Parts: sequence; structure tokens; C-alpha cells
Amino acid sequence: MAGLTFDTGALVALERRRQRMRRVLATAIRDNLRVSVPAVVITEWWRGRTDLAADILASVDVEPMDEDLAKVAGEALAAVKRATAVDAIVMASAARRGDVVYTSDFDDLSSLQVHFRSVRVLGI
Repeated sequence: MAGLTFDTGALVALERRRQRMRRVLATAIRDNLRVSVPAVVITEWWRGRTDLAADILASVDVEPMDEDLAKVAGEALAAVKRATAVDAIVMASAARRGDVVYTSDFDDLSSLQVHFRSVRVLGI
């Protein structure tokens, strides 16, 4: 079943208690939607344990990197010259499940839609 994929900006927004992202997460939990975060996103976001950061992590599924995901993201990097590895991984991860991506970097992730046409990108 399709769900949501959060990028680094979405986690930062949750950590900063931004209402829009809090509503998105609450609605996903209420509707029993899977919320995924690629593990590499945690690397960009994590700055040490806090109770809030731990609560955020407990509310999402962290997706580990595997060979297939790495290859699909690499192909996206070849196709979209300005793309970053983390953004390509976020989009490849979402494409696996047909997820909607929530991001604060709408322009960067939407540029990857030429490679991941099925992924819907929403700004926060």
C-alpha cells in the first residue's frame, strides 16, 4: 500500500513543531499509512538524541539502503545532472511503494520527477 516518504526537511519541520507537518504525520497515523524515511535522511537530520527526535523516529519506518535502491538512485543521478545522492535515494525509495514525498526542497526533488514519474512531490 502506498504511503508517505519524508525527506530531511520534513523531519526538521517535525522537530521544529511545524503545524503542517504535524498534521500530515497525525493524519497518516490515523489513516494507518506507512511513513518511510530512507536511512540516509537520518544521517542528514540527526544531531543527537532528544526526546522529540526519538519520538519522531518511533513514528516512522526507517528504510535501510540496499543494492537495488542504490542502483536505481545512481541511475537517477546519471539522468538528472543537478541531483544529489540523498534526493535521488528519497525519490527511489518513494517510487518503490508509489509514495508521496514531503520535502522542503520542492524544486530539487521535483526535478527528479523526470526519472520517477509516478512519485508525487509535495512541499511543506
